[in-house]
Amino acid sequence: MKNRIRLIVPIITQGLRTEAHAAALGDDDTEISFVTIDNGPETIEGEFDEVFAKPDTVAKIIQAEQDGVDAVIIDCMGDPGLAAAREAVAIPVLGPCQTAMHVASMLGHRFSVVTVLCRLHPLLDNLASIYGVSGKMTSVRSVDIPVIELDKDPERLCRALAEQSIRAIEDDGADVIILGCTGMDGLADAIENELMKARLSGVPVIDPINAAISLAKALLRSKLSHSKRAFGYPRRKKIKGFNLPTYGNEE
Repeated sequence: MKNRIRLIVPIITQGLRTEAHAAALGDDDTEISFVTIDNGPETIEGEFDEVFAKPDTVAKIIQAEQDGVDAVIIDCMGDPGLAAAREAVAIPVLGPCQTAMHVASMLGHRFSVVTVLCRLHPLLDNLASIYGVSGKMTSVRSVDIPVIELDKDPERLCRALAEQSIRAIEDDGADVIILGCTGMDGLADAIENELMKARLSGVPVIDPINAAISLAKALLRSKLSHSKRAFGYPRRKKIKGFNLPTYGNEE
C-alpha cells in the first residue's frame, strides 16, 4: 500500500499547486495530494499574513489525519501553524523551512536563503533562531518578486535567483543555497546549472518542498513521528469563531 502524504497549501489562491503537479511529486511508493485552505490570506509574505493562515491550516491538518493520511507538509516556507499542528495530531507534520535549514546545516558550514521579498527577512531570521541554526545562516537575500507573480515570468525568476545565489556565495560566504519559497520548487537544478556556469560548482541548492517530502518518506519508512511529550495533545475546549474538526483529548 502506498504512503499518503498531503500538502496543505496555507493560502486561498487557487492554481499555485495543481493535482498534476502534486501527483508528479509522488512515486511508486508514495501518493501526494494537496488541499488549499478556505479561509486565510491570498499569499504569505510576512508575520501578519501568517496569523490569518494558521487556523484553517491546522484544521486541514487535523482533517488530513482523520482522512487516513500518513504525513502532512505545510506548503510554505513560513511553516505557519507547525508547532500547533504537531500538538493536534500524531502523524508526522513537516515544515519546509525547518527541514531545509537543518538539511543545509548538514551539507555545509553556512547557508543562505534566497526568498521573494525583503520584508520576509525578519521572519526567516526568527525561524532560524527558533530552529537553532541561526549561527549557520549567513544571509537572507530576495529576488523582489511577489509570491503571486512567481509563475508569470520563469526566466526572470530563474535569472534573479541565480544572481542572488551567486552573491550569497561570493559576498556572504554561503556554501549551501535554500530556495526561500515553496512556489520556487522545480528550479533547484536550473540554479545549480547557473552556478556551474559561474564556476561555483559543488554548491547544493535545496528545494524545500522536495526536501520535506523526502524527509516525510524517511520518517514513514522508519515509523517515526514527532514526540507527543514535546507536542502534547491540547485539551478540548470552546474556541469561538472557528470550525475545527474534533481534536486533542478531554483530560
